[in-house]
Amino acid sequence: MTLAQILAVIIFIFMFILIVIDKIERQYVTLVCGILTLIFVFGVSMHSSNAFMETLNVKSIFTMGFWYTAGAAESASSGINWATILFITGMMVMVEGMAYAGFFRWLCMRLAKMVHYRPIPLFITFMVMSAVLAMFIDSITVILFLAAVTVELAKLLKFSPVPMILAEIFCANLGGSATMCGDPPNIIIGTSMGYSFVDFLTNTGLMALVSLFLVIVYFYLIFRKELMAVNVSAEDIAKMPDPKEAIRNKKDFAFSCVIFACAIVLLVSHAATGLTVAFIGTFIAVITILCFFKNAWELIKKVDYKTILFFIGLFLVVGGLEQTGILEVIANFIGDVSGGNLKLMIAIIIWVSAIASAFVDNIPFAATMIPVVEALAASQGVSRETLAWALSMGTDIGGSATPIGASANVVGTSVAAKNGYAIGWGKYCKVSAPATVIVVAVSMLMIFLRYC
Repeated sequence: MTLAQILAVIIFIFMFILIVIDKIERQYVTLVCGILTLIFVFGVSMHSSNAFMETLNVKSIFTMGFWYTAGAAESASSGINWATILFITGMMVMVEGMAYAGFFRWLCMRLAKMVHYRPIPLFITFMVMSAVLAMFIDSITVILFLAAVTVELAKLLKFSPVPMILAEIFCANLGGSATMCGDPPNIIIGTSMGYSFVDFLTNTGLMALVSLFLVIVYFYLIFRKELMAVNVSAEDIAKMPDPKEAIRNKKDFAFSCVIFACAIVLLVSHAATGLTVAFIGTFIAVITILCFFKNAWELIKKVDYKTILFFIGLFLVVGGLEQTGILEVIANFIGDVSGGNLKLMIAIIIWVSAIASAFVDNIPFAATMIPVVEALAASQGVSRETLAWALSMGTDIGGSATPIGASANVVGTSVAAKNGYAIGWGKYCKVSAPATVIVVAVSMLMIFLRYC
């Protein structure tokens, strides 16, 4: 190994250890490690201004292909994936507008009222709603509102919210795997490898749909005794707030619904229209700010800039591994171990991704593995799409196995704990780890049947 490769690996491992320890805010960790990569790997060791500029990747923003691709697939990019950054930022602005208008709270209360607050229908409805919302909205936001409303319903109807919160967390991660915008790893995979919203929907979406039916049955069987023991009286139902009370302003609520619909239409059709996700994210953010102009500054301030900075630093560190050729070495190793067998490659990628994502953040893992998948497909002559779907399902679902595997898990368990319903590692893993194994196994078999 060259000095540049050794330094790139040391910085990457150092970054991962600090993220896992979680003593320093993760955006500071990735940004500092990214700067160290620029200075010591590209500057001191490689003396390469080209590697420096390719990793910063600023020039790509000023090209036509970054915003519009004339109906073709988006081109892959190395270094900082600015399309991912802009898209996530735009969706965050939209979500803050919808939250301000009361959309999420209204939806939860409306669906609860439709099933007459009966525990089992409520349980299944909230699982499905969690999965569907997470297809289009960040799973953290979905769980933040769902868990809060679930706790409120539980207090009024006198039942434990823990079963519902555990099921909602899992379904949010599962729903996020179905589309390109549902989970950060998918956004990175889609923008880096040139896949569209429809590509994900027709591939990982099908796996997520089949898995959702199995997961609903699984969680019902696990919690049926607790759910059936709940007795909801007419007096309890009478205490429930009217869903309309969640709407702060009818005009803002209408705006939020229209903007959300526009985002879905643009995402579904972007492969045909040629509008890139960078354009869609920017457009949605601008429209949201214009519609909520009086409260625009409040919405902008609430954007999760820590996550944006985390992504930027992460892309810099992964760029160091890419520019020094380390990722090609990993790809060749997987190719040698699998002996060129596509099924074995799929099994290695999906299970390694799932196991790793259960304990470390799935975002840096996915960002690291994308160029590995690219190199593996090129060197072994196999379909990179097949390997991409294995990577997507492994990283998205694997994080569901433990309380720290995905951000939605941390948020959901935190909301429960703040309201007096602590969910320990034992309780969480006992329920969610088997469900994770089921979904990963089903996904692997579906990939085998469809692509091998």
